[in-house]
Amino acid sequence: MSLFQKSVLKKHLKLQEKEIVEKAYKKYTKYFLNPTIQENIRSSKEEEYQGIFLTELFVTILDYTLKPNADFNLVAEYKNQTNARKADGAILNDNIAIAVIELKGTKTKDLESIRKQAFDYKANQKGCVYVITSNFEKLRFYINDATEFEEFNLFELTKEQFQFLYLCLHKDNIINNIPLKIKEASVVKEEQITKEFYNDYSLFKRELYRDLIKQNLKNPVFRTEQEKENIDSINKNIKLSLFKKSQKLIDRFLFIFFAEDRGLLPPNSTLQILENWDKLKDLDVEVPLYNRFKLYFKYLDTGREGTDKKAEIFAYNGGLFKPDAVLDSLILDDTLLYKHTKKLSEYDFDSQVDVNILGHIFENSLNEIESVNAEIQGSNFDKQTSKRKKDGVFYTPKYITKYIVDNTVGKLCTEKKIELGIKEDDYFKGRKNRNKTTIIKLVSFLDVYRDWLLKLTICDPACGSGAFLNQALDFLIKEHTYIDELKTKLLGGGFIFPDIENTILEKNIFGVDLNEESVEIAKLSLWLRTAQPRRKLNNLNSNIKCGNSLIDSKSVAGDKAFKWENEFPQIFENGGFDVIIGNPPYVNLERMKEVSIALEKQGYKTYNKRGDLYILFVEKAFSLIRKNGICSYIMPNKWLQAGYGENLREFFLSKELLELIDFGDIQIFEGATTYPCIFIAKNNEPKKKINVSVLKSTNSFDFESSVIGTREVFENSDFSKDTWIISSKLEKNLLVRLSKNKSLEEFVNGEANYGIKFGLTEAFLIDNHKKQELIKEDINSEKIIGSILRGRDLTRYGKPIKSNLDSIILAGFGSYKFIENDYPAIYNHLIKYEEKLKKRGQCKGSKITNEKPFTGQHHWLELDNNPSESYLSIYKKPKIMYQAFQVKPCFVFDEQSLYCNNSMWIIPTDNKALLGVLNSKMGWFLITKYCTQIQNGCQLIWKYFSKIPIPELSNNNLNVSVEEILLSTEKIQKVNNNFQNYLKQKFQLEKLSKKLQNWYDLEFGDFIKELNKAIKINNKELVKNELPIIPVLTKLDEMDWMDVFTVKKSEAQALQTQINQTDTEIDAMVYKLYNLTDAEIAIVENS
Repeated sequence: MSLFQKSVLKKHLKLQEKEIVEKAYKKYTKYFLNPTIQENIRSSKEEEYQGIFLTELFVTILDYTLKPNADFNLVAEYKNQTNARKADGAILNDNIAIAVIELKGTKTKDLESIRKQAFDYKANQKGCVYVITSNFEKLRFYINDATEFEEFNLFELTKEQFQFLYLCLHKDNIINNIPLKIKEASVVKEEQITKEFYNDYSLFKRELYRDLIKQNLKNPVFRTEQEKENIDSINKNIKLSLFKKSQKLIDRFLFIFFAEDRGLLPPNSTLQILENWDKLKDLDVEVPLYNRFKLYFKYLDTGREGTDKKAEIFAYNGGLFKPDAVLDSLILDDTLLYKHTKKLSEYDFDSQVDVNILGHIFENSLNEIESVNAEIQGSNFDKQTSKRKKDGVFYTPKYITKYIVDNTVGKLCTEKKIELGIKEDDYFKGRKNRNKTTIIKLVSFLDVYRDWLLKLTICDPACGSGAFLNQALDFLIKEHTYIDELKTKLLGGGFIFPDIENTILEKNIFGVDLNEESVEIAKLSLWLRTAQPRRKLNNLNSNIKCGNSLIDSKSVAGDKAFKWENEFPQIFENGGFDVIIGNPPYVNLERMKEVSIALEKQGYKTYNKRGDLYILFVEKAFSLIRKNGICSYIMPNKWLQAGYGENLREFFLSKELLELIDFGDIQIFEGATTYPCIFIAKNNEPKKKINVSVLKSTNSFDFESSVIGTREVFENSDFSKDTWIISSKLEKNLLVRLSKNKSLEEFVNGEANYGIKFGLTEAFLIDNHKKQELIKEDINSEKIIGSILRGRDLTRYGKPIKSNLDSIILAGFGSYKFIENDYPAIYNHLIKYEEKLKKRGQCKGSKITNEKPFTGQHHWLELDNNPSESYLSIYKKPKIMYQAFQVKPCFVFDEQSLYCNNSMWIIPTDNKALLGVLNSKMGWFLITKYCTQIQNGCQLIWKYFSKIPIPELSNNNLNVSVEEILLSTEKIQKVNNNFQNYLKQKFQLEKLSKKLQNWYDLEFGDFIKELNKAIKINNKELVKNELPIIPVLTKLDEMDWMDVFTVKKSEAQALQTQINQTDTEIDAMVYKLYNLTDAEIAIVENS
């Protein structure tokens, strides 16, 4: 939870003036370390002490000036900018609140409980950077982000801890934004260290693996006599085994580097081993360096007693250092081992490379594992299409893991405390003057709660490098600390449950992953987070396992087949896990057909052959958790609407779905475009209420507030197995009412088609020059050439100018029979691409027969999906055309027999009123609710788009208005097209800039500037080609242009004004057709 990178923090702590800090520390000790004052503070109520607290800490010690004094920079009771609520205090700079302060009495033990309130105040103060919360005894300091903070116990700060507090909170530092600058420098430093360390770590891994192959491929430990006769077939297995051993060796070294800088091992142990080996070499004693390290590994497994000359080495064991016959038999190059261990050991694993940096490095290293596996199998590795990319294995941000753990593990903990009657106030009263029976009873509540907590079982069935497991570990450690603190408050003295980290690892944390290397990395990450001096590492083999979480059949999954009841018998004797959390892999089942068939045989109720793996992980989770157990995943949101998600939607209706968070188009995974959601559900019968949040934006600094701010309560009955449209309650009610209208599909009698699939664009798509060439060669060519409308040619309500469009060769079904004889020019053009056309998937596969004298589904001379004559005839009818992906409504009406490719769709209809509906604000509102939102737009997939409700369109006025806007749009297109063509011809410009394409939006001076800029750029190309340049416009030329520009701009703008006015009229008519109230219109307008 630390805010700052240690090495950056150390640098800034040294820059503080010691004498000034020392004076402040004396003031602090005199007041806050006074036992009498401490006792009085504990017994004070919030309202009676908060003013004194601000004065004593912020004014007396940290040098602020409290209002109403002159030049004040500290204010009590500071009102929000947007409502009447007040923060308990605020720090001002130039009358802007740069920090808000929220205070509670010492009876509020958990500062986490006031975080949200404090960040609400921050959100209401523009320019606020810092949040300070305190219960007068403890104080938390945040910088923008609600997930990271520094916490100080004001009743027991050492001088070093006070120096840190002073750095964070002193007036000059806050006013000059020093903490923010340290934070920003920390981020830069952490990124720098991560990159540098990963490069060195990765280089060591690669070179170590290559050396192991070079030195050990013929190692007899890998081969039986029989295997020696099949060297080629066994080499791949040996390489894979060597790679796994290289990973284990790297893990051992990482632990040593970490342990020697964290006080678990003698400092500089690695460097000492290297120095001693150098000395042996000087004495002509030839000992492999790896032997020296193997001896050290042995000490870490069994221990070594300390002597006058040798430091003690504790037996950490844990399985990481236990004897490994294969690993011990390997031969390693001395120089390589020396170089890399020295390099990596020089990093400071205390102040530079912390466990969070290692977490990112572990995640990145999983891609390298794929790369090496591909190398072993002799295949290519592409980072962009790697299995981890394809399987949706992405590093889950900390604010997501925290939210999920807090609302699953945390929820069960809260429920248990309520059940036991644990209330903080009862413990803060202490034991003085209290009945002995009451004290015994209160202690017993905590003991029962601790016993329950120690039995809590948490599992991630696709644990990766262990991000969720580490978050759960952190939560449980804090919860046990909380119990200790309550006991201390009640009984006095320091109550600390011994060895709590190891106990949690042994009893509470479980994980499974398909990837062996992921499992080892997850174990290492947990060891590094919990390792303590002179405390054995847990053997995690019984808790973190490798296997296929979804398949228990050895015939399908081999040794990865995983029978949960056999692997975790003690868990299932007690009914299953309490909590399942994670980020399951995202991979379409159609891409893994053999596995898909096996999964179907497993009997998953949510299985759909077109579905996704994450769906089955949901069902699996509920088979693994006990009654009243809780589950939460972050996963794609496609199941909400996709046909393959119907089984999962029905499945959730049988469970207690507590919360659903839809991220919509918000991207949260670095380097990946995903559309996630989070669900939280209990393994109980369904309840009536479900919390639903639809995020318009997300503040990773305070994710919980983003969720709560959009949360609405829905009834379970609002959902069925049909498509789940997730939106606000008001929107939901509106959509339910509108759904009584005909669907678009019903309105057009199901007539809609996607455009033509080319198969090979360069063969079938031709420009105007090529079209004229083919027609000139053979006049008949014109019969099977059509103008094609593409996405780039679309303008809302526009009428494309045919002469500007490219063309398509309409080689449809059966054209191979006549194209050579009837259209020789086209045949001669296509035959140039014969080889490429034959390589298309649809032209390969099935055998030649008498009925079908070609391989594949169609002949190489035909377009993909060999479009039929009846299908092609649809394009000659009036129709609405649109692109499947839109960022705003863009539908056109065509009566020019235009064609389109398969990125577009056509709806055969002469109903222009329908065009008005689809292009209206109301139409777009419906599209955004029914269609998948991606990349700040919508994917108009027909099976979703076809469901939008369409009203009765008997209103003739709407038809008239659409005619008007079509005509006005055609006119402005002609004005614009003519002007652009004139510019191109006059100044020999190949292409116009965006600004020149929208010339009528420019002022005259800006137009001239942009035109001259285009001329100069074009002149550079003319000079290259040794052609005469075009002179830029002179002042005299500009005067000639002014009249032309002004007239044409006025003409275009008058038409645009008419278009805008008609557009507004159409919106109003459409609202009326849907019978929208003013309140409902506001919902649409504001959506």
